[in-house]
Amino acid sequence: MPEFKYSNAEKEVEMYGYDEVIKSHCRMCHGGCGVHIYKKEGKIEKIGGDPDCPIAHGTLCPKGIASTQIAYHPDRLTHPLKRVGPKGSGQWEKISWDEALDTIAEKMNGYKKEYGAESILMGYGTGRDNESVIYRFANLLGTPNVLTAGHLCYGPRISTSVITCGSIPVVDYESQPDCVMVWGNNLVIANSDEYKGEALAVSVDKGSKLIVVDPRMTRLAARADIWLQLRPGTDTALALGMANYIIAEELYDKEFVANHVHGWDEFVERVQDYPIDKVSDITWLPEEQIKEAARMFAEADTAGIQWGVAIEQQINCADNNRTLIALMGMTGNLDKKGGQVLFENAKNRNASEFGAHKLLSKEQRAKRLGGDRFRLAGHFAIINPKCAWDAILTEEPYPVKMAMFISSNPVLTRANASEVYKALEKLEFMAVADFFMTPTAELADIVLPASTWLEMDYIGDFWKRHGYILARRKAIQVGECRSDHEMLNELGKRVGQEEYWWDDFEGGLDYILEPLGINFQEFKKMDYIRGEVNYEKYKTKGFSTPTGKLEIYSTMLEKWGYDPLPKYVEPHESPISKPEMTDKYPFILVTGARSPGFFHTENRQLPWLREQHPDPFVEIHPDTARRLGISNGQWVSIESPRGKVRQKAKIFEGIHPQVIGAQHAWWYPEKKEGNYGWKESNINMLTDNSYESCDPAMGSTSVRTLLCNIYPEKQGAK
Repeated sequence: MPEFKYSNAEKEVEMYGYDEVIKSHCRMCHGGCGVHIYKKEGKIEKIGGDPDCPIAHGTLCPKGIASTQIAYHPDRLTHPLKRVGPKGSGQWEKISWDEALDTIAEKMNGYKKEYGAESILMGYGTGRDNESVIYRFANLLGTPNVLTAGHLCYGPRISTSVITCGSIPVVDYESQPDCVMVWGNNLVIANSDEYKGEALAVSVDKGSKLIVVDPRMTRLAARADIWLQLRPGTDTALALGMANYIIAEELYDKEFVANHVHGWDEFVERVQDYPIDKVSDITWLPEEQIKEAARMFAEADTAGIQWGVAIEQQINCADNNRTLIALMGMTGNLDKKGGQVLFENAKNRNASEFGAHKLLSKEQRAKRLGGDRFRLAGHFAIINPKCAWDAILTEEPYPVKMAMFISSNPVLTRANASEVYKALEKLEFMAVADFFMTPTAELADIVLPASTWLEMDYIGDFWKRHGYILARRKAIQVGECRSDHEMLNELGKRVGQEEYWWDDFEGGLDYILEPLGINFQEFKKMDYIRGEVNYEKYKTKGFSTPTGKLEIYSTMLEKWGYDPLPKYVEPHESPISKPEMTDKYPFILVTGARSPGFFHTENRQLPWLREQHPDPFVEIHPDTARRLGISNGQWVSIESPRGKVRQKAKIFEGIHPQVIGAQHAWWYPEKKEGNYGWKESNINMLTDNSYESCDPAMGSTSVRTLLCNIYPEKQGAK
């Protein structure tokens, strides 16, 4: 266990006159980056990267550097609030924590008694390391309905990996892969779960071959040896076509396939449906380019696939992930040093165990919204959001009367925003915990002030699959803000869960660490703990699947009534599936490109970050812009069958002339009238959440591949 140390930070304390330096780990996005927090007279003066951090090695993104601008922002929520006017009126009254928690507990107990615990919806956004605590509270309460981003972000990777090979495969950048195929991910911007962009950048600098699959020219695509600019939504066809070619050319690992794969013969037969010429027609990619990329990946001694949310936010979500795992396995790169490793966690209690999933009764589990429709998602306690909105609006299959959202802004982040807003307006009671007032919080009855990562002790990354746990140390206290863990620890006691919570949440941290034989105070003296690193564990233990093998043919999906083999399905809304729409909506809309300064809906209040990116922009190819009479920087309207929004045109050669690339999660904290302009540039006003457009097993919403039109905005229009 590495000892706690400050490295060069002590010199800076002496040189620049800081009073104190605190070693911690950032959580402005997906977390894990080590930091030094410099304080003077009790206030944070600066945040810098920790060169001893084994994950980020001293690198830090703009969000991490700007963390103090959240903590000390003048608009920060610092006291609990109670709404005293109509929803959305902006009329609030300060109240005590006791009144706030007592009110929420009274409502929860009342709805549970009258309508059942399932009438209460818990929700959280892209993580603040709070998911296991929220699931613990929900499971003990008896509600199976926890609304997360898990149906379309990271959850599909976990779910499909568990049923296919037992755990999520993580690229082993420490061992320098010979080839990395980046698929639907912009790691150097996104710093996705388990990863930091620095690791990939260093790997490429040292000579790793780079293949990038993306319809947009990203920073990574610009560096790639091969850039596969495919038609949006056709990823699974491309992956199956690569598998077809690798098999035909006998480039696969015959020993691994013979001894460790379940369903190989059936898979070989399936990929015959995806010859390269057919895949070329589907994806818009030249045949030779597909072959070249497949050969480069398969012939590398060690190779990994860096995958991201873009491939999950579409109708082929589960099959896409399964096919990529198949590519890892058939080329002999699964659990291989320098390939895609199934890392083992430290022997602490994991997030699932802490989340008390086993304590939710079978009867209540059966009531999970959408469970029969999306059985893979339901198996992992994930629900499709539309199932929740429908239950609120129609009271079928039963009424949903109350919601509590923590670090979540679904009015901006969930598909078909108009329907989301309508559902949240109808709720009889809603509580929201956040850093700032948001378009979602404005619809709440009680708003709770949440702590940032700078204001809490916690065990960072203990839910991830890279094997590390990291000590997050509290540096400051702002107002009456509380961490999500602290507020649920107290709320749990008020709703009858006293025996499962602690005097204060440090007891929860001790509980997580207990199997390691240490407590949190002891862990705070350490830098990190990592699980034991072993490779090719399947040779002695097999894979943690029903057959003990890599299940390219999924016995679990077969049991649930789905096709056990991956296949390609045309997106629900595309020029191929809906040709009748193309006269009115001639362009393919992709959404969700990452920005260095923003984390989904967050940080648009922060001067350092907003100055870099003051307005939302939509990428348009120069030929398309010229034909439509659109100039760079001009406000334009983007329209789909669901609605219309405005963003600024960015003329961009790195996108296909038939594709439009818009940004997501835009709202305007400075526009307090009209609920912060939540409709104005919110791309989810355009996205589709119909059940037919979702992945049939995972329920993933197709927010990345749609049809749209775009045209210059009339002068003066808003």
